[in-house]
Amino acid sequence: MANLYLTEQGAVLRKTGDRLLVEKDGQVLLDVQCHKIDTVLIFGNVQFTTQAVHELFEHGIELALLTTTGKLIGQLTPIMPKNIELRMAQYKRYHEPEFVLAVSKAIVSGKLYNALKQIKLFGYYHKNIDLSAEEKSLQDKTDSVGRCASTEKLLGIEGSAAKVYFGALGKMILVDNLTFTSRKKRPATDPINALLSFGYTLLFNEINSLLDGIGFDPYIGFYHKLEYGRPSLACDLIEEFRAPVIDRFTLSLVNNRSIGPHDFYRHTASGGMYLKRDGLKVYFEKYEKFMQQEFIHPEAEEKLTFRKALRHQAHKLARAIKDGATYQPITFGK
Repeated sequence: MANLYLTEQGAVLRKTGDRLLVEKDGQVLLDVQCHKIDTVLIFGNVQFTTQAVHELFEHGIELALLTTTGKLIGQLTPIMPKNIELRMAQYKRYHEPEFVLAVSKAIVSGKLYNALKQIKLFGYYHKNIDLSAEEKSLQDKTDSVGRCASTEKLLGIEGSAAKVYFGALGKMILVDNLTFTSRKKRPATDPINALLSFGYTLLFNEINSLLDGIGFDPYIGFYHKLEYGRPSLACDLIEEFRAPVIDRFTLSLVNNRSIGPHDFYRHTASGGMYLKRDGLKVYFEKYEKFMQQEFIHPEAEEKLTFRKALRHQAHKLARAIKDGATYQPITFGK
């Protein structure tokens, strides 16, 4: 199944039978069956009827409300059975320093390993681009994770590794009219940063909804500490997927020229860079296809999509919390 993205300003989401209709000015823009949808994401000024929400809830479909630039405002979620045993175990584990450190090491190790594999894979196909220095530096930092005795030291390693990795990412941009020198957010000031931020936001929202649906408390993380209003556990789980999903997807968009500088506009007040309406349509179409690509899962040894891999990883974390199993990050390209 797929996510449904509604960006047509002034449109209305309605229902008829077990189908959803998106209408504007008396015309039907979309007609889709509910059983084909996982989540509905509404961007900006798109209206919806109470009947449509009832239909979504009957099918267990969540409705997410976002600004036109992709910032999550809130979510309407159907009532689901909450796994109270998992939550109680999660609260208990949060107060166990050894467990917290072990999971944190796994998260950072997985993130750095997947970032390193991204560099190696790109270098394999583009031997004219020298990434050897970044590869060695990131390998050293990856190797040092196991020796860390605190999450504070892990944060230091992750921060220095990010500078190296994003420096390498800039070299992976193969089009002349787009450049990337460093990671900038809140706001993103160039097209590449805008694509990265938007992609991370979409993936983060998927993970947060997934964790809540399984029965976790998304606000109680392990590597990312408690912070008011922040789903810290979603911050934990996204780390392993940043490079192999969003970074890789972003490179495919720009290097294949699916999206270019003409697809962005600069917001005058904030100075941030955002996708235009047509650029968003291209992005969502490509993103859904990418998220539903199948690959051989390195542990399950079966074909999974990236979306299913998120769920697989969340259940691994649940087993670690409840049963004491060692949490292993997903590592691509082994």
